[in-house]
Amino acid sequence: MAVTDSITEQVLYDIAYEANRRAAIALPVDGVAAFRDAHEHETRTMARFILGQVLENAELAVADDRPMCGDTGLPRYYVKAGNDARIEGGFIGMERAFRQAVADATHDLPLRANRVHPLTRKNAGNNVGVFAPSVDYSFEPDADWLEVTVVHKGGLFGTDYRMLFPADGTDGVKRFLLDNLAAFARRGLSCPPVVIGVGLGGAKDQCVSLSKEAACLRMMGDSHPDPDVAALEQELLELANKTGFGVMGVGGDTTALDVHVEVAYTHTGGLPVAISQFCLAYRRATVRVEADGTFEFRDEPGWFTPYYRREGIDWAREMRPDEMQTRA
Repeated sequence: MAVTDSITEQVLYDIAYEANRRAAIALPVDGVAAFRDAHEHETRTMARFILGQVLENAELAVADDRPMCGDTGLPRYYVKAGNDARIEGGFIGMERAFRQAVADATHDLPLRANRVHPLTRKNAGNNVGVFAPSVDYSFEPDADWLEVTVVHKGGLFGTDYRMLFPADGTDGVKRFLLDNLAAFARRGLSCPPVVIGVGLGGAKDQCVSLSKEAACLRMMGDSHPDPDVAALEQELLELANKTGFGVMGVGGDTTALDVHVEVAYTHTGGLPVAISQFCLAYRRATVRVEADGTFEFRDEPGWFTPYYRREGIDWAREMRPDEMQTRA
């Protein structure tokens, strides 16, 4: 690939198209490992059978080069941009390439044309429309690359929000989790086993966004670096699986493959909580594009970096010596 002064719109189209293809077809490596582990340890006959079918379907999807699920969800992009990244046509050119890639992937793969006008139900047939596909951004210091993650996630069931009081504490979060699972997982509405993302804090919109990012953009088995948050993740995972709702609500040992919690500082008078469930059609693909236009597909999204979770004002002063050495 020719070296360029900036990342070209053509490269952005190419990587977005391929990321949409991979997200629709191939279960990520952490998903394969989690489903295999759940299948191996499942004690109920029906649940074990269904988990086996999930794994077989994942293999057939790759072999047949077809989407792993008939409902291909809602394509969306998460872009982590290096502070020094240069893009041909700027972010407008990038978003144009991304929209075209979704339209073409919808036609070619095909993806199901899921996006409609909420009132008229008008459907352009290409998953492109007002605010569709969505593009979310975060930024990274001392970098000139772009990292693009495509997620195909259903937008109907499994997401909920609740405003708690500070005194409700973790018990209130646990009650909310149980209510959420009872409403969706036991009826198979969110297609368990799921990855559960929990957003704690922030304002309402930030809280809900964090819950979706937590569900979709962390590797299964990953623990939050804050030990208090990591402990809550483990407690919530155990609680979710004690419900026994199991795969597709038929009963079983695994209702949640993992629970990821992300926190944001919030108003002193409340404890906002949001939950998002990422269903068993665990669809995600990540690619990093270097400044010269070369690119590499990666297993890990790398969305939740230390900089993204930074706490104070001056980033350099917050970094530990080992982190500063790594950056250097």
